[in-house]
Order: sequence, then C-alpha cells, then structure tokens
Amino acid sequence: MLRNIVLKSSRGSLSGAARTFTSTAARLQPATPDPSQESSTGQYINTITNPYTVTTYARPNLVFTHGKGAYLFDLENNQYIDFSAGIAVTGLGHANPEIADIISKQAGTLIHCSNLFHNLYAGELANKLVTKTKSSGGMHDAQRVFLCNSGTEANEAALKFGRKYGKQFSDSKTEIITFQNAFHGRSLGALSVTPNPKYQQPFSPLIPGVHVADAKDITSVEKLISKEKTCAVIIEPIQGEGGVSTIDTEFLIALKKLCEKNDVLLIYDEIQCGLGRSGKLWAHGFLPKEAHPDILTMAKALGNGFPIGATMITEKVEQALKVGDHGTTYGGNPLGARIGSYVVDQVSDADFLAKVEEKSDKFVKGLNKIAQKYPSKILEVRGKGLLLGLQFDSSVDPGKIATICRENGLIVITAGMNVLRLVPALNIDNEAIENGLEILSKAIDEVCK
Repeated sequence: MLRNIVLKSSRGSLSGAARTFTSTAARLQPATPDPSQESSTGQYINTITNPYTVTTYARPNLVFTHGKGAYLFDLENNQYIDFSAGIAVTGLGHANPEIADIISKQAGTLIHCSNLFHNLYAGELANKLVTKTKSSGGMHDAQRVFLCNSGTEANEAALKFGRKYGKQFSDSKTEIITFQNAFHGRSLGALSVTPNPKYQQPFSPLIPGVHVADAKDITSVEKLISKEKTCAVIIEPIQGEGGVSTIDTEFLIALKKLCEKNDVLLIYDEIQCGLGRSGKLWAHGFLPKEAHPDILTMAKALGNGFPIGATMITEKVEQALKVGDHGTTYGGNPLGARIGSYVVDQVSDADFLAKVEEKSDKFVKGLNKIAQKYPSKILEVRGKGLLLGLQFDSSVDPGKIATICRENGLIVITAGMNVLRLVPALNIDNEAIENGLEILSKAIDEVCK
C-alpha cells in the first residue's frame, strides 16, 4: 500500500519544498538519492572540493547550501529534516534570526580585540554561565570561566588545570583517569583521554599517565586512583559519541567521593550533553550536589554554529592558577561571547526546557513504538532529553539506516556501540518530529525486515 508523506518546511512550500516520499511495504524508494557525479553537486565536489581538501572525512555526495529551523537544503534544492543539528550544535535551529541579527550588529561593531584587554561580552558570558548554572541546580560551587573556541580546547584547558592543581601537592601527581567509550576530542591531550584505538593508534605515543576505567564499575576506579599520582578524572555524564550512554547517578556520587578522598579534580565533559540537551541546563543538574564537578567543559550548542567553548571551574581550581598558565588568541572574542550570552539566556529558560522535555517525550514514544516492532534487533532506546539513540544488535548496520533516511529526506547520525543517534534542534517543531520519525520507521523496516 502506497503512503505519501508530504514534508513542509517552516517557511512553507518550496520548489520542491513540498516533496513527496513514496514507500511500499517492500521497498522505501529514495526520493532524494545522493546526487550523481554528473550533477551540479558531483561536479562541484570533484572539481572544487576534493582536489583541495585534506582526506579526513568520508562524506556522501551532498552539498548543503542553507537551512531554516530544523530543515536543511542542498545544492539540488532538496529539503531534509535534520535530526543531527550539526552534531548537537545548532540547538536553536539553523539560521536562527536572533543570532543572525546579533552577528550582523556585532560584526559592524567589534569582532576581536584579543585577551590583552577586556571586552563587554566575554565578562557578561562568564557571569551568566556561573550565575545561571548555580540557579539551575548545576555545579553549586562554580566560580570562574575560561573562554575558548571549541570543545577540544575546553577539554585541553581542563586537563591542564588538572595537572596544575595536582602539581601543588607533588610533581608526580599528574595522572588522569578516563573511561571506556569516552570521547573528548582530537588534539593530543584530548585524544589521550579518548580510548578508541581507531583514533589513538595512528598518533601514538600519546600523553603518558592516562588510565582507563569502566563507568559501570566503581571498583575499576578504586584500583586506578592514587592520592600520590592522580590529578584528575574526566567523564561525560551522558556519553554521546560512545553510544548515548547515561552514566548511573550512584556511580557518579561514588566517583566524586573517591576524587575528594584523594585530592583529585572531577571534570565533567558536557560538550554534547550540556546546555539544555538533557532537558536541564546541564546533564549533571539531575544529580545531587555530592556528585557535582570541579571543572565543567562546554562548546557545541554554546555558539549555535559559531565556534566557541568554555571551561568552568571552582575557586579551589582557580587558586592553583596564575597569570600565563593558559591562553588563547580568539577565545572570548566579542562576537562569539555575545552569541553565547544569548544562547545561555535561551537554554536556561524554564519554559524553554519544559518544551525540550515535551519534545523528548514525543521522540521517546515514537522510538519505543519502533523498538517494539523489532525486539530482537533493537536492544534499547537510550539517552535523555534530546540526546537519544537506538541501540541495535550486531546484525543491523545503523549506517545503512542513516543512508536510507538521508535518501528519503532525513538526516540522522550514528554513534558507538552500534547506535543510531538523534540530536535535533532543541526547538524542533512537532511536524518535523512526526514526519522524521515516519521516515526513520520505514528505513528501519527496510533494514530489519
């Protein structure tokens, strides 16, 4: 039986803005197959992009030209529902009009002046991050902020601060504990605490003194942590790249106790799971104070696409630092900081977060309905808020499902542990949720049947 799903963008029907996706019980027919080598897209990629771009990504034959809200549009004028938000970055949607206005105004005022001087918006952003974090129920002793340009940089700062803190006690207190399936970035420091052989082996040897524990077994940490040698522990409250895994509350409480007992800093990496993504301002906002971090890192959604990151610390970490210990040329520039200040206002708003929870419920119900159809192939609906995933058994390739979705107007991405990951804009509209889940369901039908 033929089903027609008509997708409409938030700005109405386009030349294709109302596109029809036709499916049958036997086969979901691609409505937007990846453009051929002879298409405008293929010619652009083969003549302009590929010959001059470093080979670090395997990408489909697709060039996006613009977006609006939860929708993307390609060079062939095809429309896609976006359940990826640029990997959890555009939390307030593509081409957000308020952010576009901020960029325009600030670009005509002051983009950069360096950290040799103060500027209006860096201080404002730091202030908001601390005060709104405390009022939201997160990091109760948050005190100061270092502004940078990315998640990797935020984590590099956190690791350096951890090392500096440890060296107050002893020059040998430099070791760091990380966890299986963690992802903290691609620079040598951040990569050293990202225990994935695929990422690490080509660049070894990495930073010494890193040990890997199991986030489901506190005894694994007890065996590794040392008052004499360990300076920091770094963990994601919800692992994103590693498989959309939510770390157990009791584990995190016990982890913080171990850190305090051994004079070790606890670092929470909330680069993907923070800033409203979980349904609270911070994913650790669900935890009691006894499990709050000493250092909190963030990026991604903070700039809604503009590069910015931040590392928030407590006063005891601040006491270990001095002028010259760390720096950045672009970090805290007026343009990025002004955007970040606007984003923080939005994602810390109680009404906004309540709507995130409502949208999460809609997604979870839809995903559970899909999972119930294939109980032997879909192991779990994972995650929290709008950081969600479907974990499949080893017989299913989530990448194949993502490809079929893309060819039918839906962008989804994968994660570790054989997970299909959904991280849409936090303000995604209900129509996009419903239509996207319909496409996802049919793509899974095709693969799992």
